[in-house]
Amino acid sequence: MVLTGRRLRVAATLAGVLGLVAAGCTGDDRDGFRPGAADVGDPYVPGHGNGGYDVSHYGLDVRYDPSTDQLTGRAVITATATQNLSRFNLDLSGLEVRTVTVGDATADHRRGDGELVVTPRGGLPRGQQFTVTVEYAGVPTAVDDGALGSGGFLHTADGAVALGQPDSAATWFPVNDHPSDKATYDLAVTVPDGLAALSNGVPGPKSSADGWTTWRWSERAPMASYLSTLVIGDYRVVTGTHAGRPMVTAVAASLPASGGAATSLARTGAIVDFLASRFGPYPFDSYGGIVVADDRISYALETQSRPVYGPAFFSDDRPNPSVVAHELAHQWFGDSVSLTRWSDIWLNEGFASYAEWLWEEHDGGRTAQRNFEIQYAATDWTQPSVEPGREQMFGTAVYKRGALAVHALRRTVGDDVFFRILRTWTTERAAGNATTEDLVALAERVAGRHLRPLFDAWLVGGSAPTLP
Repeated sequence: MVLTGRRLRVAATLAGVLGLVAAGCTGDDRDGFRPGAADVGDPYVPGHGNGGYDVSHYGLDVRYDPSTDQLTGRAVITATATQNLSRFNLDLSGLEVRTVTVGDATADHRRGDGELVVTPRGGLPRGQQFTVTVEYAGVPTAVDDGALGSGGFLHTADGAVALGQPDSAATWFPVNDHPSDKATYDLAVTVPDGLAALSNGVPGPKSSADGWTTWRWSERAPMASYLSTLVIGDYRVVTGTHAGRPMVTAVAASLPASGGAATSLARTGAIVDFLASRFGPYPFDSYGGIVVADDRISYALETQSRPVYGPAFFSDDRPNPSVVAHELAHQWFGDSVSLTRWSDIWLNEGFASYAEWLWEEHDGGRTAQRNFEIQYAATDWTQPSVEPGREQMFGTAVYKRGALAVHALRRTVGDDVFFRILRTWTTERAAGNATTEDLVALAERVAGRHLRPLFDAWLVGGSAPTLP
């Protein structure tokens, strides 16, 4: 996304604590079965995520009428029990649940604070795969993401935008809403004829009947829930291919047809190709981007395979390839290799910010070294990149100090080893989750040297590190 001086070992300890919380020791044991945790235990996003199961796939079929702001949905969720499970929670905000079935049997359900609590007729043994079907409807809600502004499901003048970090998914479908539980997605969304309905992944065949059009999308690479998006409205949609894969870009019809937004999106393929030369093969089956016109979207977000950009990035109709480079870099750092916990968000933003420097140099602007020098002089070293605190999840230290750490690693180990570390990271961790500790261990293995003091100094130390 664009918008306490601790040692890294503290983060490792937190990982163990989160694992215990996520295990779901909530009592109510019956015949060896117990409820899954109602919270994954990540203190940066209290109430998010659930324990006791792992989702592998979401099949979503939704219908949205902008004239009434009514959404009707059916979610078929495929999951595997990770414990002997007597009941489990899904995250869902504001919508009315009509029916829930687990397998072929109707399940009891009740609502909590942002939760759907499901009790199947019989316990689910550990290791058993099961399906949950939820029929739901209502007026979706927006959320306030604090420093990031508005998120969730936003009704717009011509449709809607479902977007936000870390909140959005649970405002329009039931979900295990934490990046530690990634899944594949199929989406069918039905909207009035004449409106576009854009989402993640590969486009499928459209169909129309009785004044409504159904758009279909499929994301076959595991995706964190906050990276899902749904954009509905009047858009100029451009479809094509790049490197043999679908390319879908869209710009709100109210924005200039050949202005800065469209010009910037047109560089998506070239920017991806450059980043792939540094980070390794592009990790997904499709490319693209969407520019919305709603000023409440004051950020850009790396929604998987198809980033969404707010209008402010193209103010005065100027091109802005830098923000495109940032969000596309996230396809490797944050989307393919995702967070295990939000306190390590620098793994997303530090590398994406560094990619901006790489692209600027490649595009004839300042060198990465010069950007490093400028940022080094401007940095507040009292603010850590790792464990920045919930209020500073999207602070400058996460983005810019994180980028400084990346360049310091490069200067320390040299270009050949540095880019080998990056490509090894994106290959070995592809489609999974990781922590700062994982990165340190991998960097030391690839470089064949001790690097923890370097990471400690540049990420969490309380004073300016010695320049490498």
